[in-house]
Amino acid sequence: MATRAIRGATQLKVDERSDLLKATAELVTKVLHENSLQASDLISVWFSATPDITSEFPAVAARELGLGDVPLMCCVEMDVKGAMPRIIRLMMHVETKLERSEIQHVYLRGAQGLRADLAQ
Repeated sequence: MATRAIRGATQLKVDERSDLLKATAELVTKVLHENSLQASDLISVWFSATPDITSEFPAVAARELGLGDVPLMCCVEMDVKGAMPRIIRLMMHVETKLERSEIQHVYLRGAQGLRADLAQ
């Protein structure tokens, strides 16, 4: 087993709690699925949100998916002029048999533009 980091991001249509929870749950679920991971494989998940997101903590969505025993952290992304708005990013630290080159990074809902080289 190796320790790997997986990146992902999603863009909210609006900064509303229900949209945030839905989009974040979709992102976390897709990262787990695309990398054949179970909750027991997770070490921690770090979420960041652009400064224009204030409706809820992204970690709430992960807890609602049953990841309450996984260490979760939220922070505010740098406020860079011209940056894409309403973005939630994650970095998931996992234990996996996958090689680094096999990791599937996931970018959804308009966030593909952040990392076209990694987006599915």
